[in-house]
Amino acid sequence: MTVSLGRSARSIVTIASLAMIGLAGCSGSGSMPMAPPIPATDGDTAMDEASYRMQIGDVLAIRLPLMPDFNEETTIRPDGRISTAFAADVKAAGRTVPELTAALRDGYSREMRSPLISVNVKTYSPYRVYVAGEVVAPGEYQSQGPNLTLSQAITRAGGPKLSGAPADVFILRRGDGDRPIVMAANYKEVLHGTNPAADVRLARYDVVFVPRTTVAEMYIFFNQYLQQFVPVTWGFNYLLNNGSSSTAVK
Repeated sequence: MTVSLGRSARSIVTIASLAMIGLAGCSGSGSMPMAPPIPATDGDTAMDEASYRMQIGDVLAIRLPLMPDFNEETTIRPDGRISTAFAADVKAAGRTVPELTAALRDGYSREMRSPLISVNVKTYSPYRVYVAGEVVAPGEYQSQGPNLTLSQAITRAGGPKLSGAPADVFILRRGDGDRPIVMAANYKEVLHGTNPAADVRLARYDVVFVPRTTVAEMYIFFNQYLQQFVPVTWGFNYLLNNGSSSTAVK
C-alpha cells in the first residue's frame, strides 16, 4: 500500500506535527497556583451567621424587641441594598449581620432614641457555581448550605468525559476588586483517593473547567486541519505472476 502526498500537503503535515508537539507540551497546570482548601473570599463555608457575608436574595428578619409593631422582613435587592420603615437604601450584600445591625441602628437613631435592633438571616439565597469543559452536563448549579466541593460540583455535572483531563482541572474565581484569578485543581487525586485535600471547597460563582486531554486535542486538530484539507491519494499495487508473464494492478 502506498500513500502519496503533494509538496503542500507534506508542508501541512509538518506544521501539524509541530502543533501536536506544542499541544503535548502545554498540558498540565503550569505556573497556576493551587486552589486553597477553603476559599478566602467566602465566610459562609460553615454557615456561621456572625461571619457570613450576606448575598443578594437573602431574606432578612429585622426585629425591634421593644417595639414589635415595627418588626419586618426584607429581601436584599439586586443592587445589594435593603429599605425598611426607618432606613432607606442601606447596603446589605457583602456585610455580616453585626455590620448591618450597626448600620441600621445608626439609621433608626434618627427617628428613635437608642433603638434595640436584631437582624437574622431567615432564608439564605442559593449560590451558584459553573462547571464547563469536558463533563457530561456542563452548566450552572445552584445549592444552599455549605459551599460545594470540587468533587461535588463535577459529580453534579455528570463527571468528566473520557476526553477530559482530571489532573489538569482549573478554577476561575473572582478575587478582590472583581479581579479574576485562575487556580489549579487536581481532580484525579480525588478520584484515586491519593490526596483528599485536593477536594477543595468552591466559592460563589466559581467556574470549574475540565480541559481536554492532549490526545483529544490532537484528534480534534487532526480532523480540523488534516483530514478535511490535505489531499491524500490512497492506492495500492501488486504483481500477479503466472508462469513467465506478470501483471501489475494499481
